[in-house]
Amino acid sequence: MSVQITDAQIASLVDHFYARVRRDPSLGPVFQAAIGAEWDAHLEKLRRFWSAVMLRSGAYHGDPYSAHLRLPGLTPAMFDAWLALFEGSCRDLFPEATAQAFIERARRIARSLRMGLFERLPPGPSAA
Repeated sequence: MSVQITDAQIASLVDHFYARVRRDPSLGPVFQAAIGAEWDAHLEKLRRFWSAVMLRSGAYHGDPYSAHLRLPGLTPAMFDAWLALFEGSCRDLFPEATAQAFIERARRIARSLRMGLFERLPPGPSAA
């Protein structure tokens, strides 16, 4: 079964979810330190990101890995907290099939970022 995702749903999810993130005692301070007063611009960037992810719109041209690499205080456990809030937001807003479409994609993104940031392989032997 194919689920139709709309830009309006993406905007609703981004706004709802990041309102929860901002109130979260572990995630809120990390995001606030990184974003400061630029929340409107950041939310718009996130809408473009999720549009590119869910609709393949090509609306986003950033580098999430590098952005997260620069965040001081980021821990692997924060990805679990992020996912829990994201999944709750999806289930608050959407029917199960739509929520699951977002959740599956978010889990893949979080796993990829967590692996890249915290589970890097040690450098191999140098070529002589």
